[in-house]
Amino acid sequence: MRYLWIFLIVVIIILLVKIVMMKKTARDISQQFEEILKTDTNSLITVSGNDREMKKLADNINKQLKILRKEYLRYRQGDIELKTAITNISHDIRTPLTAICGYLDLMQDNTDLAKTNEYVSIIKERAELMKQLTEELFRYSVILSDKSELKTEEILINRVLEDSIMGYYAVLTEKEISPKIQITEKQIFAKLNKDYLSRIFNNLLNNAVKYSNGDLRITLSDSGEIVFANTAKELSPVQIEHLFDRFYTVKTARNSTGLGLSIARTLTEEMGGTISAEYKDGVLKISLIFNL
Repeated sequence: MRYLWIFLIVVIIILLVKIVMMKKTARDISQQFEEILKTDTNSLITVSGNDREMKKLADNINKQLKILRKEYLRYRQGDIELKTAITNISHDIRTPLTAICGYLDLMQDNTDLAKTNEYVSIIKERAELMKQLTEELFRYSVILSDKSELKTEEILINRVLEDSIMGYYAVLTEKEISPKIQITEKQIFAKLNKDYLSRIFNNLLNNAVKYSNGDLRITLSDSGEIVFANTAKELSPVQIEHLFDRFYTVKTARNSTGLGLSIARTLTEEMGGTISAEYKDGVLKISLIFNL
């Protein structure tokens, strides 16, 4: 009986020690967690004891901390992008708006009909520019918010590409760009959304208008790869890395929200395709490929 009591006492003492150690470990975890949340650090929670459950708790907290840190970095990057976007968009909208207000003031004090017509023409041009900017922003917001199931059908890529080029022919001619077009005679079919594909091609053509030094080569190969290539000596390899980023604009392409290529990438990826940019010897090449 005496040995039983001794055994029970020893067990109780061991349990008490373990409880004390667990409480100490819990306090350490709590203090470390609080400190990590207060400071911008990549530190993780460490446990000095050997208790398996407390180590498991620390590991689970560390996993959540990594997720939280990743989300925080994404949020911070998004916040920086948003502030940059607001600055860029404000500038792009304010510039034509200031011009409109200036020419309206001139019209008030003007009695020359020819001058008035000239001012109206300029105001109309600036208003059209503002309309394009706001429509681009609207389209982008619609694309991001539309979570409905993507409707696809068997599309003849050759025809959609040809239609997009024809639709941009007047703009290309105005910019003195004579595109060299090489579209395979082989019919390239893919299960895609026709409106999305047209938007992608239009955005890539619009991008060529912004950056091209007067040339444009468009090819559709037998493998289904679509390539838009043009000389763009003003660009740099660093700028190329950011072309698909949201709200990124190059100085040579003002009057743009910087969403055109970002929209093209979003739509391409939603349809299971890939899009990439390459810059070599002063030539910008954007390649598209879809699952056929």
